Amino acid sequence: MKFVRYRQNDAVEIGIFNAQETAVMNLKDVFLQKDLSTMQKVVENLTDKDIDKLHSWLQNERLFKTKAEDIKILAPIERPLHDILCVGVNYSAHLQETQDRVDGFKKETNDAVYFGKRAIKILGSGEKVQACFDIDSAVDYEVELAVIIGKTGKNIRKEEAEDYIFGYSIFNDFSSRRLQKKHMQWFRGKSLDTYSAMGPVILHKSALTFPVEVDVKCSVNDELRQNSNTKLFLHDIPSIIAELSQGMTLEAGDIIATGTPSGVGMGYKPGKWLKKGDTVVCEIPPIGKLINFIG
Repeated sequence: MKFVRYRQNDAVEIGIFNAQETAVMNLKDVFLQKDLSTMQKVVENLTDKDIDKLHSWLQNERLFKTKAEDIKILAPIERPLHDILCVGVNYSAHLQETQDRVDGFKKETNDAVYFGKRAIKILGSGEKVQACFDIDSAVDYEVELAVIIGKTGKNIRKEEAEDYIFGYSIFNDFSSRRLQKKHMQWFRGKSLDTYSAMGPVILHKSALTFPVEVDVKCSVNDELRQNSNTKLFLHDIPSIIAELSQGMTLEAGDIIATGTPSGVGMGYKPGKWLKKGDTVVCEIPPIGKLINFIG
């Protein structure tokens, strides 16, 4: 089941796709007593019983009144509740290419690497990244599986982790590599305006077995650059949620970007940096494709 945030005429709506993704059911038409005006409200207010109802209604085509061709798909969450929670070097091959290409970077323990990414607005599929080439010409891409937290929790056990997930999306963690190196940490190099993209939908967790094993791919101008699977995580999703929540509250609507595989532009010699006019396609097959253009 795919939740979609979309624009129809002048209104922004929240719905779900039918199985063929040819039409959308507007959630406000079927849940008259709930505030589902934003994706944040959907995540907070839909109960397990509501999800069961939506599953049963997927076969009722009469409820899917809006044709997909008549809407513009938007980022499922445009402005996150907090900074995006990111996991660094979470695939062994990406860890190796980072160590090879970044002077002074050495990971001395097996602990996960966490950092925050500021995003005052997350781009959706089909939107243009306003690359800050004047600040840093080494602009890079990173395809990642995003986890959307479904309910607020603290000190969550690994065995309970799936209970705290709402669903999954595709995330592109655009990065300015020379800024990362200059400041000796990753926050500024990853937090320039428009350097976060997510979409095209949020796939409800019920669509995937847990722990999640999905292909993660990224192409630039039709050249496949990244191609891996989340089964190769160094730190899996239950471990990430359990560790992040120790002493720190995770809230419904929080976004966790789980790390990117090898093949980023930084990993090539010389670096394959993004240029104006490039098209970047991130794909996780059960979720779809996230497409962005570099401006």
